[in-house]
Amino acid sequence: MTAHIGVLCLETTFTKIVGHIRNPATFGFEVRYQVVAGATPERLVTQGDPRLLTPFIEAARELEAGGAAAITSGCGFLVLFQRELAAAVGVPLYSSSLILLPAVHRMLRPDQKVGLLVASKDALTSRHLAAIGGDSVPVSVAGLAGQPEFREVILSGARDELDVGRLREEVLAEAARLDPAVGAVIIECTDLAPFAGEISQRLGVPVFDIVTLTEMVYRTLTR
Repeated sequence: MTAHIGVLCLETTFTKIVGHIRNPATFGFEVRYQVVAGATPERLVTQGDPRLLTPFIEAARELEAGGAAAITSGCGFLVLFQRELAAAVGVPLYSSSLILLPAVHRMLRPDQKVGLLVASKDALTSRHLAAIGGDSVPVSVAGLAGQPEFREVILSGARDELDVGRLREEVLAEAARLDPAVGAVIIECTDLAPFAGEISQRLGVPVFDIVTLTEMVYRTLTR
């Protein structure tokens, strides 16, 4: 059985390296992309603009009409609209890797936390976690908004050319800020997923992200 996954995308122009959900070479199966006009990182991540809900619903329905067997997104902060988006289509829709938070927490010892590596620590609120029933989970959060390469290229779009080595250093530096009590890490920001393996090796814990979640969903659809 074959199937393809639809991906709701922000308006961004920087290069997506292998390991990023928006690079088709990341997967061994078909993914199709739908860019949502006006959905910038500033509006979704920093502002949580509710006016984006309607265009995201329209884009999700277009992906479903095009045959997507499941739908995900290129920005984990879309989790704010998880309930509304899932209700708007007839196929599974998982807006963010954060949807894994309650399950990952249950895998750990009671004294352990779940580490969250996010685009912006300040922008992540209890509303985002409550959207997937994770607001009572003990977490340790680190964010990339203060790092220059991430901020200039990914958040603000000041330039398109991504210095991968510089971004890798920023990601690993922020991951090291997580509480030593974390027993696993969830990468919220899809732009950081290419470095999941290095984060896991550095911290010595399992790392979950949008790519591993998408691979799992795909396998459930094609058995």
